[in-house]
Amino acid sequence: MAYQALYRVWRSQRFDDVVGQKAITQTLKNAIVQKKTSHAYLFTGPRGTGKTSAAKIFAKAINCKHSQDGEPCNVCETCVAITEGRLNDVIEIDAASNNGVEEIRDIRDKAKYAPTQAEYKVYIIDEVHMLSTGAFNALLKTLEEPPQNVIFILATTEPHKIPLTIISRTQRFDFKRISTQDIVDHMAHIMQEMALDYEEQALYVIGRAAEGGMRDALSILDQTISFSDEKVTLEDAMQVTGSLTYEMMDHYIQCCVAGDVERALEGLESILGEGKEARRFLEDLLLYCRDLLMYQQAPKLLAEKAGTLTEAFKELATQTPAEKIYQLIQILSDTQNEIRFTNNANIYLEVATVKLAKTVQPNKHNTPETANQDGSAEGNPELADLQNQIGQLKKELAELKKHGVAAKEADAPRQQARPQASKSSFRVPTERVYQVLNEATRTHLMNVKNVWEDLLQTLSVTQRAMLKASEPVAASPKGIVVAFDYEIVCARATDDEEMQLAFNNNLSRLMDYTPEMVCITRESWPKLRQSFINQNQGSLNHSEPENEMARLADEPPVTNEHSQENPVVDEAIAMFGEELVEVLDLSLIHI
Repeated sequence: MAYQALYRVWRSQRFDDVVGQKAITQTLKNAIVQKKTSHAYLFTGPRGTGKTSAAKIFAKAINCKHSQDGEPCNVCETCVAITEGRLNDVIEIDAASNNGVEEIRDIRDKAKYAPTQAEYKVYIIDEVHMLSTGAFNALLKTLEEPPQNVIFILATTEPHKIPLTIISRTQRFDFKRISTQDIVDHMAHIMQEMALDYEEQALYVIGRAAEGGMRDALSILDQTISFSDEKVTLEDAMQVTGSLTYEMMDHYIQCCVAGDVERALEGLESILGEGKEARRFLEDLLLYCRDLLMYQQAPKLLAEKAGTLTEAFKELATQTPAEKIYQLIQILSDTQNEIRFTNNANIYLEVATVKLAKTVQPNKHNTPETANQDGSAEGNPELADLQNQIGQLKKELAELKKHGVAAKEADAPRQQARPQASKSSFRVPTERVYQVLNEATRTHLMNVKNVWEDLLQTLSVTQRAMLKASEPVAASPKGIVVAFDYEIVCARATDDEEMQLAFNNNLSRLMDYTPEMVCITRESWPKLRQSFINQNQGSLNHSEPENEMARLADEPPVTNEHSQENPVVDEAIAMFGEELVEVLDLSLIHI
């Protein structure tokens, strides 16, 4: 027989074999023993956590004639046939490729017939969130009033995409991510059964790389076994997973903490030169800094890593204050967010390295040598100067309270006294906008504009309020650029995953179109458009009706009409300045 991958060979065949889901498996076993099984189940959770395996085990256990304590015997003809996938009464369906109305109608019609070989007919629908709206509607009535001796088991990694009407008709079980320790224990059992030699720390590296998925862990273990020479070592696991060794991270963090920018950048270049992926590099550094903090505060929590902790790591953990580690984690976390939508991750890493080396340094003005223990300003001229300034400000404040503001100051123009608006923190996703504009067409944009008002009516009050002061300005087969009048709403819409999901779902129902939404401010759109036109001037073709670049070049700039027509806004400009001109009624938006 041809070689089979480890995750197939070691797929769970009994409820007790399912790793890390004790509560779920025990509930299902009790339901079978007590004969209180439901007609429909929904298994949700991340990939590789045992959803489909549990569904097949359930199908075997409920049809097994020799079942004990809710477990299948895996010996009888029924169990063997289900395991091999040749029992006609247990049907596995991939909803990703069978997501139409006709397929579900076929299931609904066949479900009416009694099972032929087993006691129960079981339908296992994997990736059920991929079903179309029409398919869900076709399935709805069957789930509500199922035929006798028919059980539906729906499995998905994205339960938020399933209609609530479907969820409410099922028993839902949420599969959690499997802990690293449980994954390591299971892999150790497999290695012992296969009589293969291994280093325990190598399994921990694989377990952390799997991110809670047993299938991913076994796939990586399979690769590592193929890569290794008779023994799975820590170095082999590091090479296969692309993880960093503690020695690499020791050197890098030591340079950053010491403020040695040049050596830190050289260390970064060396790490990236070995083929380490930028995002994985950041993840490993964050875990390393977390370990530093844990070693300081609760060393027992790192007992599993005791064999891999280097002397340099222990020295760093001992000598580095917790506040500096907080700074490290904050900078690394911010960088991780910044590189999500860029193709130049290395640049962000280099900038982060400089920040780490420049920021994470001792504050010379707060050292014991420059300040007395009683907090006095003796020997610290900067502190003395600050105290003098504070004293002077207190005197001026007391005079103002006593005599009031001078008449000429009170009569000064409000424009001079108005506060300066704070700098905006919203970052325009320029690269994503360009990606949309590269493939944008007039047809897509006009189709969206035609259904825009209908789309708004399908959203909730809060979501409708956000999109009311916006309009689509460009659309491609895969993306749509929406310009918002107000920056605060634009930032909120960018971070609101629920709103974006509702936007996509409802737009799909209206015109079978599911683009990725890119949110920008109306103020930034003319600059983005002009910049894109300048970069692609040579490809403009005004003779092509579908040429979006030509349209962009011909149409007048989009302006914010609110500031031109509203006298209230004009008054706001006089009072607060132009940067705060945008006045928004947020009564419908719960921020």
